[in-house]
Amino acid sequence: MRSPQAFRNGDTPSPHHRNPTPHFHNTVTLRKLRRFNSLIFVFRVTAFTFSLASSVFMATNSRGSGSPRWFDFDAFRFVFAANSIVALYSLFEMGVSVWEISTGATLLPEILQVWFDFGHDQVFAYLLLSADSAGTALAKTLKGTDTCTASNSFCVQSDISVALGFAGFLFLGLSSLLSGFRVACFIINGSRFHL
Repeated sequence: MRSPQAFRNGDTPSPHHRNPTPHFHNTVTLRKLRRFNSLIFVFRVTAFTFSLASSVFMATNSRGSGSPRWFDFDAFRFVFAANSIVALYSLFEMGVSVWEISTGATLLPEILQVWFDFGHDQVFAYLLLSADSAGTALAKTLKGTDTCTASNSFCVQSDISVALGFAGFLFLGLSSLLSGFRVACFIINGSRFHL
């Protein structure tokens, strides 16, 4: 909408021309927005770190020809795949966060970016939770078998990988809460910012 002042100055309104009013942000508001985006970035970096570490721990969990290998167990393959996918997604979202912090704009159009972040955070958080739950169940089952008595380091490294995956889930869940907050702000205010 054009301002009433424009109509008084002789401009004719055009039904096809929209002039959206930009959001006014003072210095304190910009600082809060940068802090909020930086917090999302920290959660994404932490989720990336834990998921990558979990993938590496699981991928290197083979001791030799006589010991068990992680890829012989479906649940451990699921843990490896889910953590690898989340690490790649978190790496992409870290880049998006850096872009948003440095330019002040989203990589995609704002409505797509807000829903993309929230939807993918939810899907990948649940993927990670289900994978690590399956890995926990298998690790607990293996504790009572000859696998862990013959090769204790295999079971310990599997436990570490699953625990790191749960830590990655925690930080991806926190990112999901913040992206959900941005969706709610977008629905209420028409902007991803709450201020």
